[in-house]
Amino acid sequence: MKLSKSAKPQSDWRKKVLSIVNLRPEEGERTLLMFTAYTITSVGLLWLEQTTIALFLERFGAEGLPVIYIASAVMGSGLGVLYSWLQNNLPLKRVFTAVSLLMALPLLLFRGGLELGNINPFLVMGTVFLMRLWMDAEEILNDLNSQVAANQLFNIREIKRTYPIISSGLLLGDVISGFSLPVLIFLIGLQNIIIAAALMILGGGATLLYLSNRYKQAFPDTPVREIEELQPTYTAKRTSSTLRRYIVPLFAFFILGELLYLLVEFQYLGELERAYPNTDEIAGFLGLFSGILGICELATQWFVSSRAVERLGVFVAAMFLPVSLSVLGFFTIVFDLTNIGGLDIDSAKILFFGVIVLRFFDELLRYTLIAGIEPFLFQPLPAEIRGNVQTQVQGIAEPLSTGLTGGGMIAIVWVLGRLLQDLQPEAARQVQGGVFVAAIVFFSIIWALSALLLRQSYITLLVQSAEQGRLGFSTVDLKAFRRAILEALDQNPSEEDQRSCIQLLERIDLPNAGEILAPRLVQFSPGLQRQSMEVMLRYPNTAYLGDVQRLIEAKPKLEVLALALRYIWLAQPELETHTLKPYLNERVDPMVRGTAAGLILRRGSEDDRAHALATMEQMLTSPRERDRIIGVQALQEVAPQSSMIRVYVPKLLQDESVRVRCTLLDAIAQKKLEQYYPSLLKGLYYRSTREAARESLVQLGDDALPLLQSIAEDNHKPDFIRSQCWGAMADIGTDNALAALIEQLLVSWGTTRRNVLRIILKIPRERGIEAVLEQMGRSGVEMLLDQELSLLAQLYAAESDLSEQAVTGLEADLLRSALQGMQSDGLDRCFLVMKLLYPFSSIQAAILNLDSDSEVSNALGLEILDNTLDVPQKPYLLSILENRPLKERLEDLSEVIPYNPLSPKLRVQRLLELRHFLSDWTLACCFHLAKANRWGIDREAALVGLRHPSSFAREAVLAYLNAASPRTCWELLPVLKDDPDPLVAAQVDRLKQSLNYSP
Repeated sequence: MKLSKSAKPQSDWRKKVLSIVNLRPEEGERTLLMFTAYTITSVGLLWLEQTTIALFLERFGAEGLPVIYIASAVMGSGLGVLYSWLQNNLPLKRVFTAVSLLMALPLLLFRGGLELGNINPFLVMGTVFLMRLWMDAEEILNDLNSQVAANQLFNIREIKRTYPIISSGLLLGDVISGFSLPVLIFLIGLQNIIIAAALMILGGGATLLYLSNRYKQAFPDTPVREIEELQPTYTAKRTSSTLRRYIVPLFAFFILGELLYLLVEFQYLGELERAYPNTDEIAGFLGLFSGILGICELATQWFVSSRAVERLGVFVAAMFLPVSLSVLGFFTIVFDLTNIGGLDIDSAKILFFGVIVLRFFDELLRYTLIAGIEPFLFQPLPAEIRGNVQTQVQGIAEPLSTGLTGGGMIAIVWVLGRLLQDLQPEAARQVQGGVFVAAIVFFSIIWALSALLLRQSYITLLVQSAEQGRLGFSTVDLKAFRRAILEALDQNPSEEDQRSCIQLLERIDLPNAGEILAPRLVQFSPGLQRQSMEVMLRYPNTAYLGDVQRLIEAKPKLEVLALALRYIWLAQPELETHTLKPYLNERVDPMVRGTAAGLILRRGSEDDRAHALATMEQMLTSPRERDRIIGVQALQEVAPQSSMIRVYVPKLLQDESVRVRCTLLDAIAQKKLEQYYPSLLKGLYYRSTREAARESLVQLGDDALPLLQSIAEDNHKPDFIRSQCWGAMADIGTDNALAALIEQLLVSWGTTRRNVLRIILKIPRERGIEAVLEQMGRSGVEMLLDQELSLLAQLYAAESDLSEQAVTGLEADLLRSALQGMQSDGLDRCFLVMKLLYPFSSIQAAILNLDSDSEVSNALGLEILDNTLDVPQKPYLLSILENRPLKERLEDLSEVIPYNPLSPKLRVQRLLELRHFLSDWTLACCFHLAKANRWGIDREAALVGLRHPSSFAREAVLAYLNAASPRTCWELLPVLKDDPDPLVAAQVDRLKQSLNYSP
C-alpha cells in the first residue's frame, strides 16, 4: 500500500524561471494569479484616478483637495470597520465579490451623474466631488482585498518571497494605464474611461474569485471570526525608555511621510491645473507621466532598491527621499521665487518644472525604497507588541495625519488669501506655490532628522536584544553597529549589558572584535575579561599584544591569566619558550601551569618539550581532580600520534571523576582523535557524560555525521539515544546535517518521525523549517500529511472492523486501546507537520483548545484551524478533529483510502501487512489477538516479527507460533537462541523444554 502521493514533476524551465524571481515551484501559480488580479485592478483604479483628478481640477481646482483629505480620513476609518464587518459575517469568497461590486457599481452611477450635467450643473459638481472622495475609498478597499487574499493564500514564510512580486503589479499597472489612457481618451472620450475602469475592476475581482475557488482550501466557507482572543495573549510590560525613544520617532517618520506626500500632491495638481486648462490635456499628461514613472519604478524596484538598501543601509535609504525633496525644493525656491512681486512666464515654468520633478522623485522613491524598508523599521520591537504598534502607526496615525494635513492646508490657504489679496491672482498663486514648496523643504528636513533619531534608537534596541537571538544582520550597517557598541561600552552600563554587547560583537564582527575589546581589558570585570579573551583568541593579532600584556601586569584572575598567556603565544609565532618555562613550577596554579605546558609542547625545543611533558604527566596522574582536569585540557596541544595520548587517554576514560571524563571527551573532539570517537558515542548512553559527549560530537561538525547516523538509523538502539543523535545533528546545523535530518523525516515513521519533527522545529531562527521547505517544498510537506491521513484511515477502519460487537476478549480490548493510542500519535504528528507551514502560536492555540474537555473550547480550536490552514487536507483534518462518529470519519476519509469492511481475521492480517507503520505495542497486540482466536498469519510477517527490535513484540510472535504452529516454532528456535533480551531468552528456554527441543 502507498501511504503517500507523489508530487507533480516540475519542468526544468519553469523551475529556472521561478528561481530567478526567488519563488518555489508550488508558489508560482498562486503568485501569478494574485499578480494578475492586482495588476488588472490597479489598471482600472489608475484610469479612474487620472480621469477623476482631471475632472476634479476642472470643477474645484487644487484648492478643493484639503476638504477631500479631511473627508477621506473619516471615510478610511469607516471602510475599515465595514470590511471587518463583512469578514465576520460573510465567507471570504463573498467578501471579495461584494467588495469588487462595491468598487465598480458606484462608477456606473457616477457616469450617469456626469451625463446629467446638461440638466443640473450642481449634480455634476456633486458627482465629481464624490468621485474624488470615492477614489481614495477604492484604494483602501483594493489594498484590503489584496492583502487579506495574500495572507490567506500564503503562509508567513511564503509571503516574504511572493508579496514583493504581487505588489509590483501596481507598478506594472502604472505603465499600462499611463500609456493606454491617451489612446482611450481619443477612442471613447474622457468620461467613458469611468466605465472602462469599472470593467477592469470587475475583471480583477473575477480573477480573485477564480483564485479563491481554485484554492478553496485557503478560503473557508464560514465567515472569518475574530480569533485573537483564542490565542495566547501578551500582557504588555511597561515600555522601557529606550523603546519609547524608538517608538516616538517611528510615529513621526510615518506621519511626516504621509504629510509630505499630501503636500507634494496638492502642489503638483495645482500646477497642472494652472498649466493645462483643458481637462483632456490634464488626463493625457497624467497618463503619460504615470506610464514613464511606472517604467522607472519597475526598473528601480527590480534592479536598484534591494542593492541600494544592502549597500547604503536601511536608514541611509530612508533618508534618501527626504533629503532629495529638501534639496530639489530648495533649488526650486532659489531659481523660481526671486521675483515675488512681479510674475513672469519663465518663473512660472520653473515652478511647474520643479514641482513635477518633486512629484516624480517622491513617487519613485516612496513606492520603491521607502515601501521596501517599512517592514524593517518594526523589526527591533518585541514580537509581542510589534503588530499592535504597526496597527497604531499605519492604521490610525497615518489616516489621522491625512485629515489634520487637510485642515492645515485649508488654514494656510485662507491666511495667504487674506495676506495676498492685493496681488494679482496669478502672482498670489505663485507666492502660495512658493510657500508650499518651502513647507515641503521644511518638513523634509524634519523627516530626515526623524529618520536619524530612529537610526540611533534602532541600533540601541538591537544591541539590547542580542541575548534574545531573534535578530538577523543581513540588513544592518556594520559600521553603525560597531559605533553603537563603542558608545554602549564607554557609557559604563551594567555588566549584563556589557556582556550583551560583547556577545553581539562576537556575532557580527568576530575578526575585528579585538579592536574594540583590547583597549578595555584592564577596565573590565574578571568575568568580562575572560569573555573578551575567549572572543579575541578566535583571531589572535599582534596589534593587541600591548593591551594583553598590560592585563597580565595587572595580575588578573588565574583563568584570565591563562587565556592571556595563550593569546600572547598564539599571536607571536617567534616567541621564545623560555618566557613560559617559569610558569611550569609546581608552585604555580595548575590553570597557568597547564596552559604553559601545552603551549611549550606545541613549538618548544626538545628540552623544553621534555620538561613540559613531565609537568603534564605529573598533572594527569595527580590525586587532585582539578590538576587532572587541567592536564586533560592541555592534552589539546599534544600531537595526536604522541605516546602520551596512547598511554593516558584510555586510562582517563575510566577515571573516577565525571568532570575529568567530560573534559577528556571535549579534548578528543578538539584534537580529532578518531580512534576514540566510539567513546563519544558511548558517552551518550550515560546521564553523567551525555551532555559533554553531545557537545563534543557537535564540535566535530560534519565529521560526526557518519557516527551519529550509524546510531540514529539503527532501530535496535533505544529511542532516547537515537533522539540524542538527531538532536546533535540539528546542533551541528550544516547543510549536510540538515539534509540527513530531512531524509530521515521522509523515510521514518511513528516515534522516530515525531522526534525528528520536534528536533527540526526547535532549530533556532527556523533554519530547520526553511531547510525542509527548501528541500521538500510545500508539496513535500503536504505529502507528509497525506501519509498520516492514510494511516489514520487504516486505523479507523481497523477500529470499526474490530469493534466490541465483532470480537471480544482481553486481547481485543488491548488492540483497540493500542489503535486509539496510534490515532492520537498520528494527530500529534499532523500538528507537528502543520508547524512547518504555519505560525507556532496559531497551531499551539488550536492544540490547547482541542485538548480541553469543554465543547466550547473544542469549537474554538476548530475555528482557529479553519482560519489558519490552507492545505488540501484541511477538510479531512477538521472532520477527524470534530470527534464525529467513527462511521462518518471513515466516509470523510474515503477519498484518501476507500473503506471496505473486512472480517476481524482479515483486518488483523491487513494490519500486519502495514507492520512497518504500526507501533511496537500495536504489532504485539495483533499477534496476541491472533493467538487467542487461532487465526492464521502470513509466515513472512512472523519471521519479520521475530527480528523486531522490541522484545515484547518478539515475545508475542513466539507465543503466537507456539500456539498456532508448534512445528514452525520448533524450526525457528535456533534463530532466537542468542536473543539479547533476558525475558525473550527465558521464553525460548521454556519453549525448548515444552517442545523437547534438542539441537
